[in-house]
Amino acid sequence: MPRTDTAPARPRAAAGGDANRWLVLVVLCVSLLLVALDATILHVAVPSLTEDLRPSSTALLWIVDAYPLVCASLLILFGTLGDRVGRRRVLLLGYALFGAASALAALATESWVLIAARALLGVGGAMIMPATLSILRTVFPDRRERATAIGVWTAVAAIGAATGPVLGGFLVENYWWGSVFLINIPLMALILPLGRRLLPESRGDGDGPWDVVGALMAAAGVLGCVLGVKHAGAGDPPAVLPAAGPLLLGATLLVLFVRRQKRRPHPLIDTGLFSRAAFTTSVGCIVLAMLALVGLELIAVQYLQLVLGLSPLETGLRLLPLTFAAMAAGATGSYTLRRIGPRRMVGWGFALTAGAVLLLVLMGEHDRPLLLTTGFVLLGFGLQTTLFSAYESMLSEAPPGSAGGAAAIGETSYQLGAGMGIALLGSVMNAAYAPGLSGIPGVPEEASRDAANSLGEAYKVADQLGGAAGSALHQAARHSFVNGLHVTLCVSAALLLAGAVMARRLPRVMESPVDPEDLMDREGTGAGNAPPALDGPAGGAGAEPRVPATREAAEHAGSGRPTH
Repeated sequence: MPRTDTAPARPRAAAGGDANRWLVLVVLCVSLLLVALDATILHVAVPSLTEDLRPSSTALLWIVDAYPLVCASLLILFGTLGDRVGRRRVLLLGYALFGAASALAALATESWVLIAARALLGVGGAMIMPATLSILRTVFPDRRERATAIGVWTAVAAIGAATGPVLGGFLVENYWWGSVFLINIPLMALILPLGRRLLPESRGDGDGPWDVVGALMAAAGVLGCVLGVKHAGAGDPPAVLPAAGPLLLGATLLVLFVRRQKRRPHPLIDTGLFSRAAFTTSVGCIVLAMLALVGLELIAVQYLQLVLGLSPLETGLRLLPLTFAAMAAGATGSYTLRRIGPRRMVGWGFALTAGAVLLLVLMGEHDRPLLLTTGFVLLGFGLQTTLFSAYESMLSEAPPGSAGGAAAIGETSYQLGAGMGIALLGSVMNAAYAPGLSGIPGVPEEASRDAANSLGEAYKVADQLGGAAGSALHQAARHSFVNGLHVTLCVSAALLLAGAVMARRLPRVMESPVDPEDLMDREGTGAGNAPPALDGPAGGAGAEPRVPATREAAEHAGSGRPTH
């Protein structure tokens, strides 16, 4: 057979009956784990690197923010580039860049070097994240198997984000701050040759030139929106230039980007995807779920460290039940999705998470380990259930040729949701916390204003005051923070319940349409004996009958896109 015929069929052959597709999933999950770890592992190392590098306050802000800002802004660029030049090629380049940038960050002796290294890590992460999801979409064309793979994929992302502080705390306490980057190098040295050997190459079906101008517009637009959201989360009012300027510019560029894509004969992203209720709803659910998760996690870390007085390592260990619950939700997600369908799974996931958040309102100024553990378990299971089903529905709505663009949209929504969570819930927390620090007997007005910035700042001011006034300020700040936490949890629960209502626009049952090209490949190569069938909820009331996936049914499916 000519070489030109075998290359396009390579991913399908791997997907048909070859057990190597599960090895491919392992490679993709390990690479995603590193990217997710790097998003949170630095947080506990900030005091140590501040003492060593002595960065200015602005430089320290960029050390922390360079990675997520660059990563979020470039996801669409590299996701669509992978559709054109090859997803495996972009992924392998991302591996190499990520490893090199990790070495540069670990050995940095100046603040600007560490900022540059963190920015390069963001570029590498933007190359890796959408490529892993789009390759997964190609390697697992059967929706039921793909649901299992996405369950593992989303669980690994949750594991990476949750274990980052634990691993970072261990490394900083036993080595030095650069070790949080150094651990990436041996893993990348292992994953790069494995990926080169095991990962199949795949491309989208887009013809014509790649829209460089459009890709840059999308990157600048997302960067502006994320910058504006971050400034708002840092306490700048939305009407102030540092927050409003980037946000308006970013939103304008994204609107122009969408209009440009509608006019072009060969767009970067199929804007028609947003006309599908299931795709748009799934993206909105990802934003809401991440908004709740990241905002709550940030506040929970402050509560555990500043109110309960736990160390960074102890704080990370307290969050482990959330990780284990997320793993359980990912492991059972495929079965649950087949049984109850996307609509109920996302809706019930949001409702369970809202219940967990309301349970955590019972937290007070004293440690209640059983309550915290129960709340974190329910929170992790509910949010992971929601994210799993939302990602699965979003990816299944996109045709295989647009997998890179769809994955980039999903990951960008993930990042925007995280940024908005910090901004929105952080603003709610500040608004509820600050009033409790005014009018404290013996505390000067200027000291009260400084203490209103954060609980950590309040503790410093209280120590400087000393005596009865310092003790009163310390107690008032602690009490006000807990009250603010309760208000923030209630707002978060309301948002989660809104997500449960939004989920009603998702399909009731999980359908498993067949890609007709994949079916022909299977029949021609003998890669599979029985094509997949369309599933309703197995054995449940109101289950739809199975529809045989015959060649005629595949031909009626047209492009093989899911239909709801």
